[in-house]
Amino acid sequence: MRFGILGGTQVWSDDGTEVALGGPARRALLTLLLVTPGEVVPVDRLADGIATVVAGGPDGTAPSAHAIQSQVSRLRSALGDAALVQRVGAGYRLAVTEQDVDAGRFERLAHQGRSLLREGDAEGALPLLRAGLELWRGPALADLADSEPARAAAVGLEELRLTALEDRLEAELRIGEHQYAVPELRELLGLHPLRERLAGLLMRALSADGGQAAALVVFEEVRRRLADELGADPAPELVALHGELLRADAVPARAAPPAPLTAFVGRAGEVAEIAQLLETARLVTLTGPGGVGKTRLSAEVAGAARDEVCFVELAALRDAAALPQTLLGALGLRESGLHLAAGPHGPLDRLITALSGRGPLLVLDNCEHLVEEVAVLAARLLAACPRLRVLATSREPLGVIGEHLHPVRPLDDGAAVALFTDRARAVRRGFDAAPDAVRQVCAALDNLPLAIELAAARLRTLTLAELAARLDDRLGVTGSGSRAPETRHRTLRSVVGWSWELLSEPEQRAARRFSVFAGGASVASALRVCATDEDILQSLADKSLLEWTGGRCRMLETIRAYGAERLDAAGERWEVRREQARTLLELLSEAEPWLLRGEQLRRLPALAAEQPDLPVAVRWAIEAGETDTALRLLAAASTYLWIRGAAGTAAPAARALLDVVGDTPPDGLGEEYAICVLLAASGPAGVDAWRRHRAAAGKALTAAWTADRSGRHPAALLLWMMHNATGEGDAPSALAFVAAQRDSHEPWARAVAHYVTGFGALGEQDPAAAERAFRSAVAQFRALGDRWGTALALDALAGVAGARGDGPTAAALTDEALGLAEQLGALEDCADLLVNRGDLGAGGDPASARADYVRAAGLARRAGSTGALAAALRGLGDLALVERDAAMAEDLYTQALGQLDPHWVKGLGNRVRTLAGLGRVAEARGDDAAALARYRQAARAAESAAVPATTLPEALRLLGLPEPLAAPLVEAVSRGGQRGEPEPEREPMAR
Repeated sequence: MRFGILGGTQVWSDDGTEVALGGPARRALLTLLLVTPGEVVPVDRLADGIATVVAGGPDGTAPSAHAIQSQVSRLRSALGDAALVQRVGAGYRLAVTEQDVDAGRFERLAHQGRSLLREGDAEGALPLLRAGLELWRGPALADLADSEPARAAAVGLEELRLTALEDRLEAELRIGEHQYAVPELRELLGLHPLRERLAGLLMRALSADGGQAAALVVFEEVRRRLADELGADPAPELVALHGELLRADAVPARAAPPAPLTAFVGRAGEVAEIAQLLETARLVTLTGPGGVGKTRLSAEVAGAARDEVCFVELAALRDAAALPQTLLGALGLRESGLHLAAGPHGPLDRLITALSGRGPLLVLDNCEHLVEEVAVLAARLLAACPRLRVLATSREPLGVIGEHLHPVRPLDDGAAVALFTDRARAVRRGFDAAPDAVRQVCAALDNLPLAIELAAARLRTLTLAELAARLDDRLGVTGSGSRAPETRHRTLRSVVGWSWELLSEPEQRAARRFSVFAGGASVASALRVCATDEDILQSLADKSLLEWTGGRCRMLETIRAYGAERLDAAGERWEVRREQARTLLELLSEAEPWLLRGEQLRRLPALAAEQPDLPVAVRWAIEAGETDTALRLLAAASTYLWIRGAAGTAAPAARALLDVVGDTPPDGLGEEYAICVLLAASGPAGVDAWRRHRAAAGKALTAAWTADRSGRHPAALLLWMMHNATGEGDAPSALAFVAAQRDSHEPWARAVAHYVTGFGALGEQDPAAAERAFRSAVAQFRALGDRWGTALALDALAGVAGARGDGPTAAALTDEALGLAEQLGALEDCADLLVNRGDLGAGGDPASARADYVRAAGLARRAGSTGALAAALRGLGDLALVERDAAMAEDLYTQALGQLDPHWVKGLGNRVRTLAGLGRVAEARGDDAAALARYRQAARAAESAAVPATTLPEALRLLGLPEPLAAPLVEAVSRGGQRGEPEPEREPMAR
């Protein structure tokens, strides 16, 4: 029999069926005996325990010895074995071992798992810990929850369970499963807020996923709780982790080169040579024919680099207009914050801001098809970012002044033989051929690495002599010397063609159909589009025509280009492109609803892998005249693109689609048309598209979301409001339309309706109504599990709390929003939220405020956000002024003003505060005239953003200016009017 006390007390027979135990007294008796299996439990202890579950227990009356004996008799009958419950002296014992009880098995597995974890074997520890924790069915000793005799044992078991949970989570972090651990760790820390090990694990998990700021927030929250509740400081281990994260906060994650599947052979000296060249040369281009090994060589150089590296694969990129956005994505940066307003600066400006203060190595791989555009971009970045270095690979030079060329030549004979032998042994065990014979084969292949790999893969079915003979027949050469690049290119093409011809017809069909994937494919997508099975895909991988890793397949660009030619020759291009577009559409459509739910973080990485194929599929649909498919593709991808701040990557394709569709949406696709317009409007280049198509888009979107019908893509509602509020548009009508969705059948639409309603209430000077609306939005977004909407609503609610003077509430709300923004990788929003928190604490805790402003400045630089950087500099200027360092304050304010665009609404509050700060600096110097001019300039800036009939004090309050800062501005405007001074030039109008 097996016994269980990790939950309700249960017994199972050998065949797994549960044994009926009877009433609560009998269960209580068995539970007490199982706490110490095999040991004697005194009768009086059994009586005390049973007294809590039987009638008469609450008044202290315990059952008699006779009653206990009666219960023992019934328990023996229930168990079917009288010998199991034995009378020993003045007590009873259960004749079972610890391993017969789930608690004993749990303790053994937990101990073994922890021992392996301490020895560094996380992979070995994890299954043991998971197996132990799976034994739990509920609270320990649940049938005796109120029993004093069982309480100590239950507490001990629960503590062991929590320790095992920590061990399991630590093991998961060590093997890289940090992303899935974060929600569980947050929940556990909420239940055990003073448990420092949980805090440390959560900090490590957040940091591993790029969330250093959120990790630092966790430390601060735990530090405060320990101080408030225990009067203690964090343990040295947690303090050390905090210091480690602070040091890492300024260093972005590396955008790593593709992980190689095979050993690197024959070019170690060349790696060192290129690394040395990059010490002095800021632009190095590796040139050479396809298949010579440029990509692999650049990846090895990147992998050996000591500094930050960003590896950008350009082979899949076909639209040069999306080049800056592609680099932003490779750097892990967004085009916009969670508020989706991209601002006055385009992606190139963001790149320059993000890279200007850093010295990374930027690797641009496969530039030849975009060589002119890459040359212009590289030149611009190198000129603006003095510490930046660029390593490019291309079949031709970029032609930029200062470029250093490093021709990548075929392998020398020794390295070629080593490479062939290494790859041959991977497919033929014990391969051992005469070096001269291998050298002859490699020479026939011009010692080109890709050709060697393709040929060596054939030794699975051919002998070396058969391989050499077939190569001679195919190439018509004996391979005795170097050749011109053009000849080497023909050699590689011949080898690829020869490898292709040796494939079976099903393999050829799958390989040519796979060539439509620009960024690789999941196995499921490959199986469908290629109309094949896993055995065929594995066979192509065995022959080095596919790479298969991490659940995805990828084809080298040289082979993909050949496969595309074969696809055209077979007359299958349009058929396969259509199938790929449909497969992508189904994948995006299935995932989209979950992106606004708790599944968000699990779904985003899978969609990121498919992103390179989106513009390719849309372009094909446009060329094929299937505009309905193109509209559906963009609409299905839009929520992902907006959450990731990557809408600009789809903007060129969206604008091309609008050029075909015009202002008349296809029947039944009005909402998709409106989304296409919103995507086309992304960034400064989209202003014209917005002007031309906004009216038609508004009409189509309004028709899709009515009182009795909900649309298919609720995120479009928020985007419509944002574009109308921050660009050219009808903000009041857009607000009224979105707010009307409060009664929608779609829950996310209802939540976003309350969110925008709050801003309408603020505009009407009703902060109480705004708070109710924002609070409702927070509750609804939280219920859905959507981090995006929750973060936005929390930020807005914090603003209302701060405006009414409730700093602690505002800070708590800001902290929560900061954690969510970190999970979504929104560095710009994290910087903004840190500035907000700094502003809240500047008066009472200037040290913490300074730390927030400094970290915000670092995050803003990393994100390439000039607006967030200006806000952080302004905050530091405020602190300098409080510390009576007028010179430092003036310098910081001046820097901030230089980063702010006067036309940009999101930065208007900081512009007003910066101008007011410069006025205070002038006042501190005794320059009243300069102070007055700055105050009036700040006041006019505030008035330019105000809705009609809003007074200056109201406008300043809406912009979040504290009363001490607002008063001089109001007085300055009043004094100017009294003296009859001429009106100063007004600030540019900002909506």
